[in-house]
Amino acid sequence: MMRKYVVRTIRTICISVEGISMENFRRWRLDWVPLGLLTAVLITLPARVFAQQPVTPDPMEKPFLAENDQAMKKMMDGMAAKPSGDIDSDFVAMMQPHHQGAIDMAEVELRYGHNEQLRRIAQEIIVDQQQEIVAMSVALKRPLPPSAPVPTQTPQAVSHQTQPQTMNPGMSMPMPTPGNRQ
Repeated sequence: MMRKYVVRTIRTICISVEGISMENFRRWRLDWVPLGLLTAVLITLPARVFAQQPVTPDPMEKPFLAENDQAMKKMMDGMAAKPSGDIDSDFVAMMQPHHQGAIDMAEVELRYGHNEQLRRIAQEIIVDQQQEIVAMSVALKRPLPPSAPVPTQTPQAVSHQTQPQTMNPGMSMPMPTPGNRQ
């Protein structure tokens, strides 16, 4: 019923606005409807194919999720700061736990993640978020938070399948020297 209504509506619009004859409309419909159906099938097919691929769960997923949930809870609790009446202080009071939460989650990725590109991104997140926490403290003339080293982990002789992954010693980022700035 709905299909007939749509076809009639399109036909009426085409005939009245464009002056298309009934024969041209039928020809257009025969040419374009199969192409539209094929397009719809091709668009939805990859999602269905990929959704059916079995995924072998990582044995470290449970501890990863537990630590990530803990970091999220700590962040959300910290962001629920009571308003002080000072907009800037309130902003920082909410943003610093937010940034610390990002640091905590990035550290969890470094402990458990396998993808080298994501692990590098996690390292960058930690450095960037630490710098922003310091910048917010400086802006409000507050004492600086305690220094924290860039997260690196000592290599352990364990399998990636049974223990969290450790930092790859070759993952250190080159730091410019005063005479070598770009």
